[in-house]
Amino acid sequence: MKTQSASKNESSTDSMSKPSIPSLKWSVIAAFIVVGWALCRWLDTVKDRWYVFDPETLHQVAKSALASSNDTEGAIQHIVANLTETYPSSRIRLNRDVNEWMFNNAGGAMGAMYIIHASITEYLIIFGTPLGTEGHTGQHTADDYFYILEGDQWVFEPGQLEKSKYSPGEVNHMPRGVVRQYKMHEGCFALEYARGWIPPMLPFGFADTFASTLDFPTLYRTVRITGREMIRNLMIGKI
Repeated sequence: MKTQSASKNESSTDSMSKPSIPSLKWSVIAAFIVVGWALCRWLDTVKDRWYVFDPETLHQVAKSALASSNDTEGAIQHIVANLTETYPSSRIRLNRDVNEWMFNNAGGAMGAMYIIHASITEYLIIFGTPLGTEGHTGQHTADDYFYILEGDQWVFEPGQLEKSKYSPGEVNHMPRGVVRQYKMHEGCFALEYARGWIPPMLPFGFADTFASTLDFPTLYRTVRITGREMIRNLMIGKI
């Protein structure tokens, strides 16, 4: 009897000293979360080293395109030619197919876009519509620069009682985390540049497919081209 009692006591002591499997599981999960959070914070402090484009340089390119072109098509061709000449393919990959357009529905707004560049930390597109559109900008993990090529863009933030207006040659800078309502009038096109963490922005551009449009062929085209360009840049070390 004493032997059995001693065994039970030892068994009880062992079970108390060993952590339970659920406790161990949650400890591992918590550790992964802390490490992941610390890694993301560190990456956010060094992401600038992976930027290739400069907002002011792109502004000058956009204004140069307007000065040397009579229409939006000519301005787009000028921009692509200028960027191709300025940035070597060993440093950054650009999509030079100016006919590779696709619809884009996001935040209630609809237009068409042509992806010039897409990587983990930067994207550069032409976005616009000849019909006009308006919607929510979304809240993003990147700074966004809208260089107006044609038409007008109106924007406002809560508490702003007067709209801000941007015309050809001007730039609308939306800092990371800021949200706005915007309107692009008929025949408005812009060169749009985002710098920051691009992958977290993508769900905003995909959500309307599932919530309203059900335009899965366009979603497939968008994912295919965006993924292709990101991979092409990763293969030369452009993050």
